[in-house]
Amino acid sequence: METPEDSDVLAAVDLGSNSFHMIIARLRDDHFQVMDRLREMVQLRAGLDRHNVLSEEAQDRAIACLQRFAERIEHLPADKVRVVGTNTLRIAENSRDFLRKARQALGHSIEIVEGEEEARLIYMGVSRSLAFDNRRRLVVDIGGGSTEFIIGEGLEWLRRQSVEMGCVSFSQRFFTDGVVSQLRMQAALLTAAIKLRSIQRPYQSLGWVEAVGASGTIRSVAGIATAQNWSENGVITMEALDKIIAHMVQAGHYQKFQLEGLSDERANVLAGGVAVLKAAFDRLKIDRMIVADGALREGLLYDLQGRIQHDDERDRAVNALARRYHVDEAHAGRVCTMAAELYEQVAAQWGIDNKEDLSRLQWAAMLHEVGLAISHEQYHKHSAYLVAYSDLPGFSREEQQALAVMMRGQRRSFPRKLIKQLSDELQLATTRLTILLRLSLVFNRGRSEKTDSRVTLSLHRDTLILEMPAGWLAEHPLTEADLLREKQQLKEVGIRLKLRD
Repeated sequence: METPEDSDVLAAVDLGSNSFHMIIARLRDDHFQVMDRLREMVQLRAGLDRHNVLSEEAQDRAIACLQRFAERIEHLPADKVRVVGTNTLRIAENSRDFLRKARQALGHSIEIVEGEEEARLIYMGVSRSLAFDNRRRLVVDIGGGSTEFIIGEGLEWLRRQSVEMGCVSFSQRFFTDGVVSQLRMQAALLTAAIKLRSIQRPYQSLGWVEAVGASGTIRSVAGIATAQNWSENGVITMEALDKIIAHMVQAGHYQKFQLEGLSDERANVLAGGVAVLKAAFDRLKIDRMIVADGALREGLLYDLQGRIQHDDERDRAVNALARRYHVDEAHAGRVCTMAAELYEQVAAQWGIDNKEDLSRLQWAAMLHEVGLAISHEQYHKHSAYLVAYSDLPGFSREEQQALAVMMRGQRRSFPRKLIKQLSDELQLATTRLTILLRLSLVFNRGRSEKTDSRVTLSLHRDTLILEMPAGWLAEHPLTEADLLREKQQLKEVGIRLKLRD
């Protein structure tokens, strides 16, 4: 049970490809006061085979870790905890099965974030941990399976990119048996350089005045460089990187590394991480890099706090997409208003009475016509496509998919097969929110600014009862015809719609 002392406590959990992290903090004077940190080197990425199937052994390691994490946050309510998975869980073919077990072990929802969203959260955590001024900076975060590159000014990012290369994936690929040779290192450096070609020119053109590194790999490199007296004050230089590489090659195997500042648990992935970092220095012309303590998990805390304080990045993303495709905002607003009214009448009975579900319904109402920018014909399908594949900062992969399914299901056949492809915890809520969206659109099909369609929606078992003013249906035969079609569509998903006037 939550205590008064816990009322302003938030928790963020980062299920990384190399390590799992949890941070628990309390907001004080616009900064988080850390109360507890937990970290375990799970090396989830090491459990992926060549078909991107996550091994049972790796899953067991992860579940055991999450069970330990769960004990620490079991008293916190769902809206005070944010849990995200990154690269490995993005690409694992059996990710959905694992997530089902992981959610049960942790006792909280788990989101999978795409690389660009991961980059946004990283920048948020780093920029606040270092109290950035408005100078332009490059932030680099080397994870187990991907590396994020972000350019920003102050607290705002300008450009972000996630590149498929990380300390675990490169160590597995080029230093599988632990052997580090000059030839293998050159192959790793060349591969990383090729992967960076797509961002090299635009990033250099944008420019920056300072490079900042985050994550375990970069902190480890900084610690080694300082301990070995190859650099000062934790600053990473090209010279220090070259000396680390020379030492690894000379040692020949990660078990023979004799580097002050290197922990035993990170030695087996050091070569891959250093290759990625060295390539970044080469291709982006970085001469020095300072190191930040903040990263993804700190960014999660600030993002979660923003949602609680009604400063949600997702709202900005939805509004930006609506403007980009010239959505009729007045009409979308009317649909949004009616959808909210219907929602309030049945949300408690339907088990969707939470802020997240209401927000999803309103976002769907605002975006339902973005597909008109392509064509009126099949516009609901175009809307679904644009929502599914647009860059929507703040959204997890599952949230964006669920929103796209609602776009697809706003009219005509109900998207039962698409709903079944969503995560288990989103299927029922998405079905019910889609029904409310469809009903709201029926009553706003005429795009009239008049608000004479006062309706009451109630629920009795599996029957939705829609009541209208006396004689209203007779005066609106087109709406009545649409509602009769809705009755048939909803019957196919086990919902009876009863009309009364």
